[in-house]
Amino acid sequence: MIYNKQSMDNIVLIGMPSSGKSTAGVLLAKTIGYGFIDSDLLIQNERKALLCDVIEREGAEGFIAIEDRVNAELWAERCVIATGGSVVYGENAMRHLKEIGKVVYLHLGEEEVKRRIPNLARRGVVMRGDVTTIGELYAERVPLYEKYADVTVDCDGKNIDETVAAIAAAVGIAT
Repeated sequence: MIYNKQSMDNIVLIGMPSSGKSTAGVLLAKTIGYGFIDSDLLIQNERKALLCDVIEREGAEGFIAIEDRVNAELWAERCVIATGGSVVYGENAMRHLKEIGKVVYLHLGEEEVKRRIPNLARRGVVMRGDVTTIGELYAERVPLYEKYADVTVDCDGKNIDETVAAIAAAVGIAT
């Protein structure tokens, strides 16, 4: 069977760490009667370790390869899928996710990301190459989020309920 975006009817959330993908995703799924998948939890379950430990053990590029494979193999129908912030480094994953759903970029301004993430290492954030700060990470990832997004939702200044409503409105689902 060939699946396309219309038949799978998923909502795929991408964005910086702390943008609310998991929190808003679970609430959105409950609100619209969809299932919920957190791809970071799939990786943790597969590897039987926290993300920060997987990144430490495998290195940034090793982790990105795992994340790319796990997301590229993910099949779901009528689900909200919260991805890890680094999923956009994986071309296979992003091609697949765009095929099975509408990709929604949860945009947060750089200052808000800095405020929300006090400890990058403990958070399990992938830092490639010589990227060492949130500012550098932000500059590297935002163009990728914009490249892959079907829709962008600005989350700055929104509480969780407003974010959920904005996502639903952006994908054309009444809440």
